[in-house]
Amino acid sequence: MASMRSPVRAVVVSSIALLLAQPLLARAQAYPTKPVRVIVAFAAGGFADSVARQIAQKLSDRLGQQFVVDNRGGAGGNLAARIAAEATPDGYTLLVHTAASAVNVTLYKDLKFNLLKDFTPVARTVSTPGLFVVLSSHPAKDLPDLIRMYKGKRLTYATAGVGTSSHIAADYLLRVLARLDAVHVPFKGGGVAITAVLGNQVDLLSGSGASWPFIKQGRMKALAVSSLKRSEALPDVQTVTEAGFPGFEERSWVGFFAPAKTPAAVVNRLNREINEVIALPDVAASFRARGMDLHPGSPADFARHLETEVAMWAKVIQVTGVKAE
Repeated sequence: MASMRSPVRAVVVSSIALLLAQPLLARAQAYPTKPVRVIVAFAAGGFADSVARQIAQKLSDRLGQQFVVDNRGGAGGNLAARIAAEATPDGYTLLVHTAASAVNVTLYKDLKFNLLKDFTPVARTVSTPGLFVVLSSHPAKDLPDLIRMYKGKRLTYATAGVGTSSHIAADYLLRVLARLDAVHVPFKGGGVAITAVLGNQVDLLSGSGASWPFIKQGRMKALAVSSLKRSEALPDVQTVTEAGFPGFEERSWVGFFAPAKTPAAVVNRLNREINEVIALPDVAASFRARGMDLHPGSPADFARHLETEVAMWAKVIQVTGVKAE
């Protein structure tokens, strides 16, 4: 008799599971029914902001509700993360952050939130190698030239904030490897940092995607790129490895997060839509023209990448001794 009942039981269990799943599926299909707040961890005009705005506009067009970008720069991206961590986990508040999120896990001792527990990774979108950039009128022609010029002198460098991958990478390269008197000048976003270099207030920019248009316009000059191979978008710019520092690599990325406990159906819907957005021909071409690589993948893929990044940056911070300023 037991063998005869087991198929019936299986059908009943499957039916119950389907009934329980239906409200979740309906919620995901209906989502979004109101505007979605997209909190960007840095000021307007930078790498994270430009990527977030481009994707948010496409999501608004596709899903029929506004994805409203809210720039909350400050504390290396931690201000925005704290706000997002405390939001209702319903899919109507998202966080856009960069590799700085992984750096900050080690750099800051009292974050008031846990990146790996208080957030659900939604989608890793793009990444770009770091760039070391000066004004076009700067006499240095490449990175070795810059290092020679500043031996025995103070070099100031701007970044999008304390704890950004651009900050930690520049500190390691300039202060530890090149042994320069390099002083970090942090800002609340890449756009503000670029403005400071354009205004000749800071010697060097350690940044990423936001500086590409200014390089193309001839207003800024890239001295080195921190990828292992030369960038197809800037083929004449040497790598940091070619400049005399073998194996040096730093990439920043932009990722979408949701507060922990956001329904999986909503997270998966967002992931699918974001992956499709970055694959659109006009979006993909725009990102690649700025030296970005595309990273479609599942939330689980992004979660694994995040864990790897946290471990890697913890080791670099230990070597440099960098502390939150």
